[in-house]
Amino acid sequence: MKTRVEKKIADRMLSIETGELARQADGAVVVRYGDSVVLATAMAVPDARGVPFFPLGVEYREKQYAAGQFPGGVIKREGRPTTKEILTCRRVDRPIRPLFAKAYHQEVQVIIWVLSSDGVNDPDVLAMIGASAALSISDIPFQGPTGACRVGLVADEFIINPTYEQRGVSELDMIVSSTADAVVMVEGLAQVIPEDDLLTGIQCGHDVNVELVSLINELVERCGRPKRSWEPIVRPEAALELLEPRYYERFAQLQQTPGKLERSAALRALREEAVAEFCNPDDESTPTEADMAAAFDEMDNRSMRERIIKEGRRVDGRGLDELRPITCQVGCLPRTHGSAVFTRGETQALAVVTLGTVHDAQRILDPLVEEPAKKFMLHYNFPPFSVGEVKPERGPGRRDIGHGELAEGALQSVLPEIEEFPYTVRIVSDILESNGSSSMASVCGGTLCLMDAGVPIKNPVAGIAVGLIKDGDRNFVLTDIAGAEDHHGDMDLKAAGTQHGITAIQMDVKEQGVGIDVLRQALAQSREARMQILRTMLNTLDRPRENISPYAPVLVQVKISPDYIGKLIGPGGKTIKGLEEKYDCTIEVEDDGSVTVSSKQGGRADEAAGYIEQLGKAIVVGAIYEGVVTDVRDFGAIVELFPGADGLCHISQLDEDYVKEVSDVCKVGDTLKVKVLSVEDNRVKLSRKAALRETAGS
Repeated sequence: MKTRVEKKIADRMLSIETGELARQADGAVVVRYGDSVVLATAMAVPDARGVPFFPLGVEYREKQYAAGQFPGGVIKREGRPTTKEILTCRRVDRPIRPLFAKAYHQEVQVIIWVLSSDGVNDPDVLAMIGASAALSISDIPFQGPTGACRVGLVADEFIINPTYEQRGVSELDMIVSSTADAVVMVEGLAQVIPEDDLLTGIQCGHDVNVELVSLINELVERCGRPKRSWEPIVRPEAALELLEPRYYERFAQLQQTPGKLERSAALRALREEAVAEFCNPDDESTPTEADMAAAFDEMDNRSMRERIIKEGRRVDGRGLDELRPITCQVGCLPRTHGSAVFTRGETQALAVVTLGTVHDAQRILDPLVEEPAKKFMLHYNFPPFSVGEVKPERGPGRRDIGHGELAEGALQSVLPEIEEFPYTVRIVSDILESNGSSSMASVCGGTLCLMDAGVPIKNPVAGIAVGLIKDGDRNFVLTDIAGAEDHHGDMDLKAAGTQHGITAIQMDVKEQGVGIDVLRQALAQSREARMQILRTMLNTLDRPRENISPYAPVLVQVKISPDYIGKLIGPGGKTIKGLEEKYDCTIEVEDDGSVTVSSKQGGRADEAAGYIEQLGKAIVVGAIYEGVVTDVRDFGAIVELFPGADGLCHISQLDEDYVKEVSDVCKVGDTLKVKVLSVEDNRVKLSRKAALRETAGS
């Protein structure tokens, strides 16, 4: 039986219905907003593998038929997920993951398909709503629901779920997900927005999400199923009773061992000692190794929290708002266009920038909504050696793509305008060492390598991760969290920005959410840390270098009238190819008349650009030009006024006196001052005689 609920959100009707499609799933809903429609399904099965973690999988796919399109390429079917699909999977996953019990390890899969795309409403937010609704009406023990919405800022007004067109002019593009009581996820990019304004936007989003939670609860009341019973696979309680009397004090002392790897090795040896003492595979009454690992994880969690709550100190001895030591280097690699190494504690990023031409821009394939080519990219790589591990390398995973997009967005708003700096820019951030917040290290390293490359950024950007430890009504906000504090803490908030405001934010929680007051304190601490980091960065390099690398291509951009594009290209491309060969350059022409000329060092891009700029000029009747004779005929001389524009100076117009032979007055290569008499049907009539008369008295 079909059940439907609906509510007007931002002047558009949002509906959720179930009972007609995908009826064999544990939960399935269709969410519609405008003419954008998604199908969200949820399934859970007992985990036969016995893994000591929660195996939640989210798949989001945008069907090409949703926009009446064929997939691109030779094979006309959807292939590997796009970057947009991967990022949306992460956005769906992060708000729902903390709303399952910690001991719940059954395998859950959420699959979302975009069935219709109207080109106005982005289906990614609908996917988040759909996932929450599908889980809520199912018998899966999900402790939601959550709502989700996008928040924009246009003309100083916050807008809920802005359209694609509005997002093009918005100063903010932020997604907020929350329960009825607290915020569980924030992710957004901004054009340098003050923290207080950002908090106002988060509050606006939360208020809308409360309405969405109420709507999903209405659907649950009408057709929701009772939640299934389940038994935890891993039971650390019995192991904790054995461990704590004999191992907790030793564990707490070893936790303070300096260095991440040294501390991990010491704790691992202690755990192996405990396993040997208490675990017996032949005796079912003893704890399993998985139980023991979970118990040690719980002791790790408890020990870390106790020191923070009781002493106000962290595992590495820092105060709650204290940064780890920071060092910066620039110009590290001799042949790259710009490079930097940013090190904060045991997190280190090597950031390298490459400058390219229009041809190097990334074309967006198979979008449901057409997007322009990307002229700025930041690619993040997290090799296993950065955390002392050995794993197969299979290309970038979801985490690499998500962290790269966050760092890219943090820097996007400070890049120069294309008219000022027409290069395509690619940054690669290779993480060489990691112990917390490598994405924010990528932001800092990215800023430094851009300045090292001579990219005239508007302001430097720094980023920092802030965590949270909750103890009842008390909140302890931690600046610059390390890996263990991220793992055991209750919040991970990454904030990047300039000295004037935020450019990117991402917040996730491990618990049921956080309030606006906690976010306000976290953003305040992140700002203080950001200022400290910026000072250290600017002590290394205080402004972009005046000149770009000699190994970067030379790029010159000129503008001509679109009417002259055909003239520049010439029949069969003859003119443009001739110019490229003559000046040893590459010429790229856009439909609006923008022309980019590039050459390697030693090429003649400047000369070619000057020629093209002249080529786009119109000949003015009555004007006097200083031209060059390019051909001599019996009846007159052909004079080039400027590139691509020439005319005939008839023999009768060469001088005030009678001229018997053209060669008596000029030869090829001579410079002549001529006046334009007329332009008719692309035939230009010139007169040296008239020019002589007009200039005689000057």
